[in-house]
Amino acid sequence: MMSLLEIAKAMDVTSLSTSLKSITWLVPLVQSVHILMVGVVFVSILMISLRVLGRVRMDEPLSRTWRRFAPSLWGGVAVMVVSGVLLVFSEPVRELMTLSFRLKMVLLVICVVSAVVFGRRMRGAASVTAVELPLSAAMRAAAVVTLVLWIAIIFLGRAIAYDDSVWGSWSPAILQRGGSL
Repeated sequence: MMSLLEIAKAMDVTSLSTSLKSITWLVPLVQSVHILMVGVVFVSILMISLRVLGRVRMDEPLSRTWRRFAPSLWGGVAVMVVSGVLLVFSEPVRELMTLSFRLKMVLLVICVVSAVVFGRRMRGAASVTAVELPLSAAMRAAAVVTLVLWIAIIFLGRAIAYDDSVWGSWSPAILQRGGSL
């Protein structure tokens, strides 16, 4: 069985990887699109979460707020996935061998799964305002946790470039070079 480092090194020599690296402006463009989509997704989640918390859009049912922001959320996630895959292929060893990247991916999966579950609940929800049907404490707590997780995803994305400095001896890159915990 191949190690993650061996997989990353194999990805690094693929035609996709070498093509991405050969066009000097392409990776910064893909990074820019990726970062813009993170913003679109975060603002969509922020508006939905603030509605759950009773801070904005109280004049409309939560299900309508969801329907308004879900297309931006899912469109942004789709573009983030495509741009993220391209970014991983542009520097697979650097990306896959960082703790920040790995944590970001775990949190991203948690956030996407929770959004899918929430969206299914909204499809089945009646169009009522929070005044008519108070939202549970668990739902409000989930909204706060979701915001915190997305903020962590944003910070972890930035930390990828500084993984050794951020995580020190916990960084898989340092461990790969012979460091220890």
